[in-house]
Amino acid sequence: MVLIAHISDLHVGAPNFKEDILLEAIRQINELKPDATVITGDLTDNGYYLEFLQAAEYLSDLKGPHIFVPGNHDARHVGNETFEDVFRYRKGTFVMDDLTIIGLDSSEPDLDYGKIGRSQQIWMEEELERASERGHFRVIALHHHIIPVPKTGRERNVLADAGDILYSIIRKGADLVISGHKHVPHVWRVEDTFFVTAGTVSSLKLRGKDINSYNTYYITEDSIRIVLNQVQGERIELASHSLRE
Repeated sequence: MVLIAHISDLHVGAPNFKEDILLEAIRQINELKPDATVITGDLTDNGYYLEFLQAAEYLSDLKGPHIFVPGNHDARHVGNETFEDVFRYRKGTFVMDDLTIIGLDSSEPDLDYGKIGRSQQIWMEEELERASERGHFRVIALHHHIIPVPKTGRERNVLADAGDILYSIIRKGADLVISGHKHVPHVWRVEDTFFVTAGTVSSLKLRGKDINSYNTYYITEDSIRIVLNQVQGERIELASHSLRE
């Protein structure tokens, strides 16, 4: 079995950032001993270099491999120029055992909406083909959601080329697409692909009675199980699916 932990939208530096909740989430994730932890953007609130350094210090406590992609908040105030100075990359492919994780950069400098762009789309398609040839479970990680998320109000800060990216993902056969951005956990299934958004792990910008959370994905040769982990609450299974159906 492969276990992936997924956290998003830390918003380090924001007035409503909760350090104690983030540290507790990291402690819980370390106890789970995931094969990889994926952080899907908005590590900071303003994209300031010192916020990047603070976020990196918190996340250095995570044990095992961890993978970063930037969010729209990370691209503010020339954060798009300094993100890689701290986190080394903005996109990339990470291969382990029977798993390939493809990280995409959906951020645009000083804009809240996202975009993948044609060159990155072609690269993603090529990486999905390589992963398919290896027989790997294929994960796409990015900040912006591709499919609208219920109970998040009017769609304003969307992925500008969502239709093209969705078409490529379905055509090339990704198994799981994980994102953040809206601070609301949700699962969609389109054909054989799961699209999962994470809530915010440590910001108090929460809708309704939602509480801070992170996701975990339990992947075997035959199945995937998607679990919502409330940092100060319950563990809730969001979806379970046999990959042999």
